[in-house]
Amino acid sequence: MKPFFVTGTDTNVGKTLVSAILTKVLNGCYWKPIQSGPADKTTVMQLTGLPAQHFFSSVYELKASLSPNHAAELENRTIDILQCNHPPFEHALIVEGAGGVFVPVNDQSSMLDLMKHLNFPVILVTRGTLGTINHTLLTIHALRQHGISIHGIVFNGELYPANQKTIEQWSGVKTLFHVPHFDTLDSSTLHSWLEQNGERILMELT
Repeated sequence: MKPFFVTGTDTNVGKTLVSAILTKVLNGCYWKPIQSGPADKTTVMQLTGLPAQHFFSSVYELKASLSPNHAAELENRTIDILQCNHPPFEHALIVEGAGGVFVPVNDQSSMLDLMKHLNFPVILVTRGTLGTINHTLLTIHALRQHGISIHGIVFNGELYPANQKTIEQWSGVKTLFHVPHFDTLDSSTLHSWLEQNGERILMELT
């Protein structure tokens, strides 16, 4: 069994796309325990084309596209991390977080606490452009300070190779793969790209 927790340096960095790639390559299951805003599960289902039994419902489904704590407050709800126990899975499970590692889920806990609760190795999604060195190294430092295992980094979008080299040198964390920018992103585009890159990605995950 191969579980991974997908986090990012910040919001809209590409966690959902990378989660779709991992779910497809591993023929695994997808789960986003805390969802605020439109369901990322729907996007992953569309991109992977996998049947419905590969997708688990969120524990918390919040309407507002805000940080989980603020979205929950609008609905007079409180998120309890201890309720976020992963569903049973047989082969692989990809868990997608919300935002970056210090995004609050309630008044006392953040995404880091959810990662510690689930205790899965983390895959960190980051950008490859200017500014990513600081954001990525700070995130890696935070994960290590909290004793969370890091399986590797995925760069999403435009990539400056010098940034990748610096991050690897300073952190000691390997790059798993790079996802290029897609002018049009749909299941056909992604599957075509995976035909060329899927086996190599699989090797990095096993």
